[in-house]
Amino acid sequence: MASSASAETRSDAADEEFDPNAPLESESGGRNRKRAALAVAPFLAIGLGNVVLLLGWGLEPLWAFLLLPPILFCSVLAYIVFSTDFLDQRT
Repeated sequence: MASSASAETRSDAADEEFDPNAPLESESGGRNRKRAALAVAPFLAIGLGNVVLLLGWGLEPLWAFLLLPPILFCSVLAYIVFSTDFLDQRT
């Protein structure tokens, strides 16, 4: 009997430590994603505008589209940083 009681307390403690539904709450997740999108959108627009400008100047499309991977990578990285509040723990 003592072993079953200790097993129950261990499983209860494990349930309290890990809650798989916690990050999916609309209160914490929605606000951060919106803020991240608003913070990253101007930089993404500037980068895509540069690509359009280069294409308009008559540069070969291959060279203009070589700028897209770094622009998209930096935008996605910034979105992840802003949406997860990574920077709040650093200050």
